[in-house]
Amino acid sequence: MLLPKRVKRRKVQRGRLKGAAHKGNTVTYGDFGLVALEPSWITSRQIEAARIAMTRYIKRGGQVWIKIFPDKPITQKPAETRMGSGKGSPEYWVAVVKPGRVMFEIKGVDEAVAREAMRLAAMKLPVKCKFVTKAEQEAEKGGEQ
Repeated sequence: MLLPKRVKRRKVQRGRLKGAAHKGNTVTYGDFGLVALEPSWITSRQIEAARIAMTRYIKRGGQVWIKIFPDKPITQKPAETRMGSGKGSPEYWVAVVKPGRVMFEIKGVDEAVAREAMRLAAMKLPVKCKFVTKAEQEAEKGGEQ
């Protein structure tokens, strides 16, 4: 599972999930991508489950990129603990994902295989997702200018 080697702060505040993704919102490495349509925290376990689902379907053909990284620690207090006595200890790691963020990319397989692999990966994630192609995104950019 993914987690940082070291961090500047052991515990961080929760933050807010407002706005759209400004970084990582284009398909850069592969030909096809999986874009988040909702804001959410995605745990390292969910990222790993999605990766396994994709790579199993494409049967080691092509290449997969994971473009999100769980760098936010989530703390939990033990069960049946009284209120107070500070913040709990870090239990797991999440990646903060906003709408428009490209989470996974695939290259080296045809579109039908990539679409099904991304669909299987999307089932493992807690957000609604959309399949996009690099050509489709470049055409949209060309239309904007």
